[in-house]
Amino acid sequence: QVQLVESGGGLVQAGGSLRLSCAASTQLFSDYALGWFRQAPGKKREFVSGIDWSGTSTYYADSVKGRFTISRDNAKNTLYLQMNNLKPEDTAVYSCAAEGTLDGMGLGLVDYWGQGTQVTVSS
Repeated sequence: QVQLVESGGGLVQAGGSLRLSCAASTQLFSDYALGWFRQAPGKKREFVSGIDWSGTSTYYADSVKGRFTISRDNAKNTLYLQMNNLKPEDTAVYSCAAEGTLDGMGLGLVDYWGQGTQVTVSS
C-alpha cells in the first residue's frame, strides 16, 4: 500500500506561485510514475502533469505548459509541482497520484491517490 500526502496548497493572487509537495510512505516510490491531477467544482478531473520513475520523461497539459514544472526526489520519496504565473482557472483541488507507467497515468489508470490539496487563485 502506498500512501500519498500532499501539502503546499493555499490562496494566492493571479500571477503568483505555489509549490505543491507529495510525500510517499513507501520505499517503492521510485518504482512508480507519479503525477498531479486537478478537479474544479463542476468540471471533469484533469491530468495536469506526470513524470516517469526515472524523472527523464514528463507530461504537461497544454493549459499549464510553460508555467508548471514537475520534479521528483526519489531519495526523499517526494514529488513536487512548481506552479508559476497562476491564473484563476488553475483553482482546483490538486491530487497526487501513483501508477506503474506514465502512459497508464495518461489513460487515467491510477493505482494510488493522495487526499488532495486546495489551490485557490484570486483575480
